[in-house]
Amino acid sequence: MQVLRSIAELSELPGPIFTAIGVFDGVHLGHQAVISTSAAHAREAGGTPVVVTFDPHPAKVLRPDRAPHLLTATQHKIALIRELGVAHLLVVHFDAAFAATPPEEFVRQLVTHAKPLREICVGHEWSFGKNRTGNLALLQALGAEHHFAVVGIKPVAVNGIVVSSTAIRQAVENGDLAKAAEMLGREYTILGTVRRGAQLGRQLGFPTANLSAHSEQFPPNGVYAAEAKLHGKLLRGVANLGYRPTVSSARPERLLELHLFDLDSDIYGEDVEVRFRRYLRPEQKFGSLDELKDQIARDVQNARATT
Repeated sequence: MQVLRSIAELSELPGPIFTAIGVFDGVHLGHQAVISTSAAHAREAGGTPVVVTFDPHPAKVLRPDRAPHLLTATQHKIALIRELGVAHLLVVHFDAAFAATPPEEFVRQLVTHAKPLREICVGHEWSFGKNRTGNLALLQALGAEHHFAVVGIKPVAVNGIVVSSTAIRQAVENGDLAKAAEMLGREYTILGTVRRGAQLGRQLGFPTANLSAHSEQFPPNGVYAAEAKLHGKLLRGVANLGYRPTVSSARPERLLELHLFDLDSDIYGEDVEVRFRRYLRPEQKFGSLDELKDQIARDVQNARATT
């Protein structure tokens, strides 16, 4: 997949250009409908489909104090979009200056550099541009002016519930990973980068990878049978999510720790995608490290037995 970093780079692609535009946090079934529709229209016309998204999430810039946790940080989103078979992805840098761009100017830039721009496909209620004044109706008016088609994809519903990043985020926070998976069209995963920790797990005989998640939404605290994707390979293990009350006197940072079975290599700095396969138990405080060690051994046994 070719990743473009500026709208001007659209001029390097053969036209006509068909764009699927959105934040696409989670790359859920609704997002997939936008992307697949645009790709199908491009194939029918012999054009080039391009997915257009934004980094960072606009809420991180527009309302940083109230921005939600993400379902997919940018590097995770890029990986998921690649798995859809997308050939071209444009990641537009979103900052205060871009947020102040009038919607008409954003479209003008697309029209200028796509040779030619044939279609824009978005979610039915997508808004864009300064003060979010751009909407489907404005896009259609601009399309008539600049001779490109506009497609608005209606919301996708699963079991009577409209699929949205907000609904999925709530399901994950509540621990309803099955509901989240239904709306995502895949299992919910978190992408984290392995960083150095206190290496207590190694001292206890269960070395753990401490993951720095990229502002992604965690499920409830506790211990989970887990699966991790590393270098394209799936590894099983145990994940502990929480504040480590046995070894931490204060309320420290919420941590995601992962013990992978049969792994003895150094993976510091590596990106690991974690799937929570089954909830095993809540987080708890033990009277000693020996008690903690014994419980971890039971957790490992339970996780290994998970099918």
